[in-house]
Amino acid sequence: MPPYCKIAVIQLYVKPLKPADNFSRAVQFIREAAAQGCHLAVLPEFHLTNWIPTDPRFAPLCNDWESYVHRYQALAKECNICIVPGSIVRPVSATSQEASTSSTEPGDKSAPALENVTFFISNTGEILGSYVKKNLWGPTERAYLRSSGDKPHQVISTPLGPVGLLVCWDLAFPEAWRELVSQGAKIIIVPTLWTRSGASDAGHRQNPSAPSLFLDSILTARTFENTCAVVFANAGGPPGRNYCGLSQINIPYAGPLVRLGTSAEGMGVATLDLEVLEEAEANYNIRKDLEDPSWHYRHTQRVPAKLSKGKL
Repeated sequence: MPPYCKIAVIQLYVKPLKPADNFSRAVQFIREAAAQGCHLAVLPEFHLTNWIPTDPRFAPLCNDWESYVHRYQALAKECNICIVPGSIVRPVSATSQEASTSSTEPGDKSAPALENVTFFISNTGEILGSYVKKNLWGPTERAYLRSSGDKPHQVISTPLGPVGLLVCWDLAFPEAWRELVSQGAKIIIVPTLWTRSGASDAGHRQNPSAPSLFLDSILTARTFENTCAVVFANAGGPPGRNYCGLSQINIPYAGPLVRLGTSAEGMGVATLDLEVLEEAEANYNIRKDLEDPSWHYRHTQRVPAKLSKGKL
């Protein structure tokens, strides 16, 4: 694992149902990140299409998912930069070999026909790993998307070290993070499309900034309680369009190294000193406790703990 890595979070305004336009702007940002010497660029969730599954144009647009992945692979190799291309919605039938272990029966016509997947593409253009969103948000996502169900979270060995991938609402579940950290993940990347609608009317009455408070609080908590770096790339958008933004990169002790404080489209870049993660672990002993056979919560772990220093 290199001692330092430079990462860009791209807060893209994801125009609904305009994948070609969104891809073109994503490429411009990635090229700029590469020009600044970044080792990794991360895009938001649903970054090609936005999330409008009730529109009859939505599902057909998702059929072209693979061509965009191939183009990101070529771009990563050309620019010598690792890419997490946000998340991309694809038909379930495209990945039958990765079928979920959920209770949905094969051939069930009522089952969701789409899934929300993210990839880690290396700077050589190789897909090193992927992840299908597990924790789906609300009835709309659950009606149209298939979760990865009981399939365990997996750490990916990358040029930046051991990486975990989560998507949006996954960040609310500490269990997902611990499953990755117990396998040695040092950097956890979270593409997101988080809007102000994430808080109910009751929440907004209590605090109009409740969605921002939720994000800032939980991202800081996750980096401390797991002694890991958190790379959070949220969608942006024009003022008044309900977007939260707040894309950021967090590490223990420092908190946000970079934080886009508004919803405006843009890019934030930060250099991670990965030694800080070792220093935080030496102080808090989170990973050490996770692998201790006498740890009080051992019964909650389904993925066996590996080395506490995050080496695969």
